[in-house]
Amino acid sequence: MALPLSRKELIRKFKALGYSGPFSGGKHQFMIKGSQKIRIPNPHAGDISANLVKEILRQANISSQEWENI
Repeated sequence: MALPLSRKELIRKFKALGYSGPFSGGKHQFMIKGSQKIRIPNPHAGDISANLVKEILRQANISSQEWENI
């Protein structure tokens, strides 16, 4: 199960999974792994909600078990 976490921690975990970035793009930054591109939430006060983390993981096709083992 995904938990709320900081933007910095989200980026660290995606880098551990082999993603590059974050890179600047339109309204949001993004990270890339091969042909897969995921949007990273903009910096804001507080942590990224568990629901948003779950949605990002779903879009990136990352299982919660794989995410928790990072």
